[in-house]
Amino acid sequence: MYERELKETARALVAPRKGILAADESVGTIGKRFAKLGVPSTAETHRVYRDMLFTTPGVEEFISGIILYDETIRQESLGGTLFPRLLAEKAVIPGIKVDTGAVELALHPGEKVTQGLDGLRERLAEYRSLGARFTKWRAVITIGAGIPSKACVSANAQALARYAALAQEAGLVPIVEPEVLMDGDHDQERCELVTLGVLRSVFNELARQGVLLEGMLLKPSMTISGKSCPRQAGVQDVAEATVSTLRRTVPAAVPGIVFLSGGQSSELATAHLNAMNKLGPHPWELSYSYGRALQEPALTIWHGEQANVAAAQAAFYHRGKCNSAARTGSYTPELERQQ
Repeated sequence: MYERELKETARALVAPRKGILAADESVGTIGKRFAKLGVPSTAETHRVYRDMLFTTPGVEEFISGIILYDETIRQESLGGTLFPRLLAEKAVIPGIKVDTGAVELALHPGEKVTQGLDGLRERLAEYRSLGARFTKWRAVITIGAGIPSKACVSANAQALARYAALAQEAGLVPIVEPEVLMDGDHDQERCELVTLGVLRSVFNELARQGVLLEGMLLKPSMTISGKSCPRQAGVQDVAEATVSTLRRTVPAAVPGIVFLSGGQSSELATAHLNAMNKLGPHPWELSYSYGRALQEPALTIWHGEQANVAAAQAAFYHRGKCNSAARTGSYTPELERQQ
C-alpha cells in the first residue's frame, strides 16, 4: 500500500550532502545533559532548546530529517507552529523514536533487550497523524567477557525486524539501529567480529518479516576500538573496517546507511564519515544520523541563555556544513576553522 511512499521517503532522507539530526533524547537523557550546564530540565526548556536547533537559518541545506521524541512531536515552536509542521515547511522530514528503552535481558546478566512492541501499531498510527514520516528503534549490544550472547543478539534482531514491519505497515520508514556500544576495552578486531554477527542476524530477521529493504535505513555503529582499549584504531583503519563489515552484511537494496556517533567527538565522527566516503563508490549512501556529534557545540554555547541563541545556531550550522562535506569525502580539518 505504501511501497512507493516508503521508497521515496527513504531516498529523501539520504539525499546528497544531507543527513539526519537525532533530537530524540529521552527526558532523562536530555536532563543529564542540561544538568551539566546548570540548565533546568523541564518541558519548556526542552522546547526552547529544540526550537533553537530547528529554526537555525539555512540548516535545511544539510539536514534532511529530524528524529523527535514523544514530548517534542506534540510541542509547538516559540512561533506557535507544531514542530512537525515547522520542519515540513522547511522541507525537513519529521521522524519519531518509537522504542521505550532497553531493559535487562532475563537470565543474561550485563545484556539488554529493547522494549516497545506492545501497542506499537496504535502508536505508529497516531505518530503518522501527527506528521511523522519515519521512525527509529535502537537496540544496544554490549561487548564484554563472554558477551554478547547469541540469545541477546537474536532477541534484539527479532525486535528490530518486528518493529520495522509494523512501521512499514503504517507507512513510516523504519530506521533500524543495532548499536554495538563503545564501552569496554575490546580492540577493533573484536568489534568487527561482533558487528558482523549482529548485522547478519538483523538482516536475516528483516527478511523473515518481509521488510521492504528499499523502504528502510540502517543506523549502525562504526567498527572502532572500545573506549578503554589502549590501542585505538586510526581514522583510516576505522573507515576501512567499517566499510568492509557493511559490504559483507548489508544488501545493496538498502538505500542508505546513517551512522550513529556513539559518543565520539564531533570532529572525529565527521572525520570517520569523510574517510568512508573517500573509499567509494558504495552500493548505498553513507550518511549521518548524529545526536551529540551535531548538537554538543551548540548546546554548550546556548547554556540556556536567549542571548546565546545566534552563536549556538551558528555552531549547529557549522557542524551540519562539516558533515555535509563528509558526505562527499571533501571534509578537511581546515573547514573546522572556517566557522
